[in-house]
Amino acid sequence: MKVLLTGCAGFIGSHLAEQLLEKGFDVIGIDNFSKFYNKKVKTDNLSGFINHPNFSFHEVDIRNNKQLNSTLIETVDVVVHLAAEAGVRPSIKNPKDYIDVNISGTQHILQWMLDHDCKKLFFASSSSVYGNNEDGNPFVENKLDVKPISPYAFTKRSAELMNHAYHHLHGIDIINARSFTVYGPRQRPDLAIHKFVDLIYNDQPIQMYGDGSTARDYTFVSDTVEGIMASIDYLNQNNSVFETINLGNQKPIQLKGLIELIYQEMEKPSNILQQEMQEGDVNITYADINKAKSLIRYEPKVSIEQGIKQFIQWYLEKKG
Repeated sequence: MKVLLTGCAGFIGSHLAEQLLEKGFDVIGIDNFSKFYNKKVKTDNLSGFINHPNFSFHEVDIRNNKQLNSTLIETVDVVVHLAAEAGVRPSIKNPKDYIDVNISGTQHILQWMLDHDCKKLFFASSSSVYGNNEDGNPFVENKLDVKPISPYAFTKRSAELMNHAYHHLHGIDIINARSFTVYGPRQRPDLAIHKFVDLIYNDQPIQMYGDGSTARDYTFVSDTVEGIMASIDYLNQNNSVFETINLGNQKPIQLKGLIELIYQEMEKPSNILQQEMQEGDVNITYADINKAKSLIRYEPKVSIEQGIKQFIQWYLEKKG
């Protein structure tokens, strides 16, 4: 089988590419090396499989429809669309870029699929679409009253809705998967766990926004990748598919607990500076994963303690 993987040089994309290649898929990967963070991070991510005989890479920006169509001329069996303008807080300052990439770019991918007779799509959405959960219960996919509170979140929700229109009008089989705070080796350097470990390693204080009671449903990257792989299998085995699922861990941890865990694992004394809550941050993310368990037999395996240990080990190995 042949897969088009957008965002293949990113954190999740590079792990997924390795898994696809290991399972015998042919993979066409695209990435635009966004300036959101250092290009070397992404070239390092690619280094483990860039020369694999079943992998081909193209530097493509999904905002550029002409470039997309002139570069990608092959037919594929399934598209895994991970490419996105990421980051909640930056989206507040520059929403247009998020609209251009996450909405217009996704529309370009959908149109490319129609033009190349591909009818299977995995779309990487986000837990951010839920906004703030007032009742404290796990987030359930069929909750209709979702209220995104950042441009990043509303662009992901908009893309989900656009996907439904293309499913309805053109018969594209689609799984929208809302990922919950993915972490692990190769995590983006701007994200919390990576930043915290870096600060602690360099004996600098951690800035903790709010009182530490906010909580995230941290999900280890291998569990997310297994969820994507299972979704691809489901799409390939079924027709008339339009589903939205959560890919989380269903075990939120408070920010203060996470920071304490990292300090303990790194055997360093706590050094925290408390700051005001930041605009666009939600109080908690908490996945109900019953639908994913039923639909694709999704079952996260890595605990936060195991995952933090693995991330720190990777980080220290990179430091040499």
